[in-house]
Amino acid sequence: MSHDGVGTRPGRGSVMRAAAFLTAGVLALPVLSGCSDPDPAGKPLAGQDIAPAARARIADGGTLRWAVDSVPETLNTFQSDADTTTSRIAQATLPSMYRLDESGRPERNEAYLESAKVVETEPKQVVLYKLDQQAVWSDGREIGAADFAAQWRALSGKDSAYWTARNAGYDRIQKIERGDNDLEVRVTFARSYADWQSLFSPLYPKEVMGTPDSFNDGARRKLKVSAGPFTVRKIDRKGDEIRLTRNPRWWGEPAKLNEIVLRAVPRDERAAELAAGRLDLADVDPAAARRIAIAAPRPKNPSASPSGTPLMGPDLRKLTPVQRKDKERFHGFEVRKSLEPAYTQLALNGGGDGPLADERVRRAVARALDREKIAETVLRPLGLPTEPVGSHLALSGQAAYADNSGAVGGQDTAEAQALLADAGWVPGGPVKEKKKGEKAAGSEADTTGKKEEGKEKEKGSEAKTDKKTDKKSDDGTYIVGEDNKGADEQDSRPLAQDGKQYGGKQLSGGAPGAYAPQGTAAPAAATRQLAKDGKALTLRFVVPDGEGSGTLRTVADRIGHMLKRVGIRTEITKVSDESYFKDHIASGQYDLALYSWPASAFPATDARPIYAKPVPAADGSLNVEQNYTRVGTDQVDQLFEQAVSTLDESESRSLIRKADSRIWAAAGSIPLYQRPQLTAARTNLANAGAFGFGTPVFEDMGFLKKGAAGQPAPTAS
Repeated sequence: MSHDGVGTRPGRGSVMRAAAFLTAGVLALPVLSGCSDPDPAGKPLAGQDIAPAARARIADGGTLRWAVDSVPETLNTFQSDADTTTSRIAQATLPSMYRLDESGRPERNEAYLESAKVVETEPKQVVLYKLDQQAVWSDGREIGAADFAAQWRALSGKDSAYWTARNAGYDRIQKIERGDNDLEVRVTFARSYADWQSLFSPLYPKEVMGTPDSFNDGARRKLKVSAGPFTVRKIDRKGDEIRLTRNPRWWGEPAKLNEIVLRAVPRDERAAELAAGRLDLADVDPAAARRIAIAAPRPKNPSASPSGTPLMGPDLRKLTPVQRKDKERFHGFEVRKSLEPAYTQLALNGGGDGPLADERVRRAVARALDREKIAETVLRPLGLPTEPVGSHLALSGQAAYADNSGAVGGQDTAEAQALLADAGWVPGGPVKEKKKGEKAAGSEADTTGKKEEGKEKEKGSEAKTDKKTDKKSDDGTYIVGEDNKGADEQDSRPLAQDGKQYGGKQLSGGAPGAYAPQGTAAPAAATRQLAKDGKALTLRFVVPDGEGSGTLRTVADRIGHMLKRVGIRTEITKVSDESYFKDHIASGQYDLALYSWPASAFPATDARPIYAKPVPAADGSLNVEQNYTRVGTDQVDQLFEQAVSTLDESESRSLIRKADSRIWAAAGSIPLYQRPQLTAARTNLANAGAFGFGTPVFEDMGFLKKGAAGQPAPTAS
């Protein structure tokens, strides 16, 4: 999980989601969306932007220098401290039975599988894998049933000596055995499992999975045996880089590149490294993307680009001296853009006894939001589609996607105010004067020791607090809209680039941002503060204070102004990036927060922990899994279990969509927008860039031949 970023995902993905639903019958649940549409999944809002080229046009050789966020602590994707770079290395060096296509749907990986299908359903589900007859590990041994069985035993959850981060799916397997020959693997399930295609991707050799010691330590710092187009040659932790080289035993199309060097480069340093010629490919923030876009020629037909519209930048006829230098510095580079397979949401903490424990107040917050406007603020300046996300469990184009936002309803000020009134919040009601140290009517967050957090001034183009409308205190907090100024008077402020992201314990990368358009006219009059039982309705909105998180802070301001219209005040508290997730989101010390979840091709498995109903643990604490909003119901849990247990794909998708409608109705979290993906790449680099949903095809990456597009020769190794 991350604040506006894809979180760290052990293995295929760190278990991804949670459960929620409207428990009281105050409002009737609307009819489930998607029932009349033959294909509610639609198409991805933006396609891949990877400069595709046929292999015949790509030169043999060269080194691709690719910026990543870290040199990972482990190469085992199934451990808790695995990060996005761990997954990237696994994609290049290890087998995956299934990979994701451009629509985020699983497809058979032909390099490893001739076929895979359910061959029996009664009395037990049996899946038969037929492996490619040439598939071997880098030590020459055939990939086979022994590797599948070792991975199942390690990840089944039956042996606590294995330090695993997850066992979803593997815990439903009863046995694994050899088929009619060495190329066949029979997997028998004790309980039916709809998401069986999620398993064994990646697949580790039995040398890694065979014993607890080898699992826990054997693949942390090195990967002796692999089976992909590349192998791990060297990990240089002092030099912050990982060197991958061609696998001589690879049986598929040979890799075009000699090497791929993954370099850990902070995001704020990537533009300089690109300009200095020390990188060929790097995800960048919007500010850097605009600098780089100056050097790239304008497309003759913008509508032909994957996203449909160009990255908005300066008028090339009126470049400043600095921009003219950037045009020279970034010559030979371009920006490739798409949307990440992840979305940013507003989380509402329904735990404890704060105002948001009342589902009517949560629904009022949801009805106060103009999600279309928020999405436009972030995405329109980047030339990306601005449609808000309509599902918690999938993104447009994925099989399970349907826009179920109608279950909570669109922006409606009157309806939001009616919900608040029904919950007992009275406009202009008497408010008791708070005693020293007494909290507002929000979460029971402990801000002790946090007074210095948020004092640091925002730099560059980051959003600044409007002193006329936002009342700031000495401890890094401020109340959005303390006077009667219009809610949209700050809309013309620029958005800075978004910053680092978090998933579990591991810091990882990713940083979308934008520049805000001009604001709309202010409302005629401000809504009076709401109160109940002598307490004002003020929600604590926690945001990160890092230099790269300006987008989130400005989005938080926008949300604060939207809530002000219905009488809800927000107390925005800026905290350090380091403590944002651990000390606030995971521990429940917030009322409102912004962070992102990655999308999954297998929501019945990956989303369940994010929306599962929290249950009391034996020690009296609350086990929330990954449900950091602490909103969940038995009904949603049952829908997830039914969806993961049926082998009818249509029925499983229907159950997932029903679960999503009820999660919307509970209003524990409100999806806002799909995250932008901006990648700087050398113009002669083919089949790499903004991958969107699709899994990279590492063997096809490379530099165009001389003269293929009038570009420079491949990078020397």
